[in-house]
Amino acid sequence: MKKGAAVFLSVLLLIAAYFAYSWLRDNKLPNFYGNAELYVTEDDGPEEVVEALSSQLTILSERRLRAVFRQKHVAEFIQPGHYRVDGSRSSVYVARMLNNGWQTPVRLTLAGSLRTKGEIARKIAAPLRADSASVRAAMDDAGLLSRYGVNPDTVFEAFFPATYDIWWTASFSDVLERCRRASDAFWTDERTAKAAALGLSRHDAVTLASIVKGESNYRPELRKIAGVYLNRLRKGMLLQADPTVAFCFGYKPRRILYRHLEVDSPYNTYRHAGLPPGPICVPDDYYIEAVLDPDFGGGNLFFCASSNMDGTHVFAKTAEEHGKNARAFQAALNNRK
Repeated sequence: MKKGAAVFLSVLLLIAAYFAYSWLRDNKLPNFYGNAELYVTEDDGPEEVVEALSSQLTILSERRLRAVFRQKHVAEFIQPGHYRVDGSRSSVYVARMLNNGWQTPVRLTLAGSLRTKGEIARKIAAPLRADSASVRAAMDDAGLLSRYGVNPDTVFEAFFPATYDIWWTASFSDVLERCRRASDAFWTDERTAKAAALGLSRHDAVTLASIVKGESNYRPELRKIAGVYLNRLRKGMLLQADPTVAFCFGYKPRRILYRHLEVDSPYNTYRHAGLPPGPICVPDDYYIEAVLDPDFGGGNLFFCASSNMDGTHVFAKTAEEHGKNARAFQAALNNRK
């Protein structure tokens, strides 16, 4: 009897050890070697996940992974999203991650040239793996945009250049909401007061900042360019900003010619006084800062590209002085043929 009891106890211990190891293997021990980025759609199930993982890393036991997926009912509860799996993860963790939607955000960067709706749509669509045409169409959805205080003509104001960590499953509305929160955080009471002191609303400041961005990317002179336009606004002069005319033509002309200045558009600041109806691009925060802290230059009313051809500008207070500067630049162009 004693021998039989000892054998029975040994069997029980072996069974317990087996189940303990099985639990440990599935719940705690890594079942992967390497790293993988999963993009799970609404049409994907456990088998598609296993295939995607095996194409990017080594699964130590596909059999156990599939068994865990069955035990945790992944086929029933799997959530679409972007997930990251590395060599430290167990099978159970991955199953729970998929069932509970423990996503890893993707990085959406709005920066650089943001002059057209198409450019913005492509930058939004790429990290979200979305259809850029659908994003572009949403930028003309007046009903949707009205919730963010803009319309299809002023939609650039709804975006705020920054890098956002956002869910891969985010909608266009989610992107606009993130931009609005970032913009609201930027527009502190102090900055709002600075704009008001200049006779500008938040909308006006962003619109003028977009024109300054269209003129130059040389940061040391942004405040002086803003000062020129503010001086002209105060005097009731036409802004005569070439970037606004370029905007009317979808930024296609390489140079603005006299014939372009005749375009009948409220954005043509050679024909219409004051600021255009809305931004002509999405300005970075430092362009807005330049508008809020302008350098009036003692009354500068003009500027043109420098004859040094180095991307800088020269400023003038009178039309005569400006004409001299413009002729010097034209001569430099002619010399370069």
